[in-house]
Amino acid sequence: MDAYLFGLYSIEITQREIQLYQSFEELKAYITTKMQMSHVYQPAMLITLLENDGRASTEQIARHLLSLDMAQVSYYEERVKKMVGEVLTNNHGITSKVKDRNKIVGYELNGFGELSPEQVEELIVLLHDKLESKHSQSLYEHRYSGYEALSGSVRYSVLARAKHRCELCGISADVKALDVDHIVPRSKGGSDDESNLQALCYTCNRAKNNRDDTDFRKVAESYAERDPECVFCDEASSRAIGENELALAFLDGFPVTEGHTLVIPKRHVADYFDLYQPELNAILELLRKRKDELQASDKTITGFNVGINAGASAGQTVFHCHVHLIPRRDGDVEEPRGGVRGVIPERQKY
Repeated sequence: MDAYLFGLYSIEITQREIQLYQSFEELKAYITTKMQMSHVYQPAMLITLLENDGRASTEQIARHLLSLDMAQVSYYEERVKKMVGEVLTNNHGITSKVKDRNKIVGYELNGFGELSPEQVEELIVLLHDKLESKHSQSLYEHRYSGYEALSGSVRYSVLARAKHRCELCGISADVKALDVDHIVPRSKGGSDDESNLQALCYTCNRAKNNRDDTDFRKVAESYAERDPECVFCDEASSRAIGENELALAFLDGFPVTEGHTLVIPKRHVADYFDLYQPELNAILELLRKRKDELQASDKTITGFNVGINAGASAGQTVFHCHVHLIPRRDGDVEEPRGGVRGVIPERQKY
């Protein structure tokens, strides 16, 4: 190689080294100063890529994430103790429990010491054949049928609404990973509308699937219930100023203040306490949206009363559940203290 070519080769090597160095420094800077973590996902994915020559399948990355999800490990530990461990130990005598201070810490295979290495290998092959059989695969098909991932923005909205806590048990997402669950399952006609979604921790979501025996077909059908004699069922849709899948918002016909709005479920139901959770979600969504609209259009609004009359003795006159959103302004009454306590005038002030 002459001096000229050697010089070009040396320059090429030097540039490649510079690029590699820059790539390393950029990654190092991102990991140490820029990486924002709400979960283990980013470092786990990067570790998988680094350990696999810079490229990995989504399955490889997913398997690494699964290995770090202690909520799922805890869930399957309980399944081992209460299900498969009981079947193999108590029903068939194949295994025995290993205990420490009367606590199950593991299992051992009865008679394992009498097996040759060849026999162990043959049994493992037989078990793998079982796992790969069509019957075994069919046990998991329900997890994939009709499945389509929710968008990241929808998932974020649901988790943000739940303040990153399970909406059933209240545990933080920092302790257990949260799923976005369909309240009425897709398989039973449930939609992807945000009113039909909730944040559940891994344990609550699996427990819900196992224990909830509600006939969701009847629940789904009930959303279409209307009463032709009900003024809200008859007129509300034509007066709507806001709407989502399960609820409507419209201006009150006899407003207490300017902008007084009613938010109702589309389903004909009299009592607030008989609303389904998706309807509560839908109503809350419209209340928030209408509040923002009112404050954006009228800067004199400084507060709100939110009220529900449930039952005749509480003042309900239209027996289709409705939530009042009443804008308030400084000085609109002489003494606002007590707010909704004014439903019984002598009890308003305290």
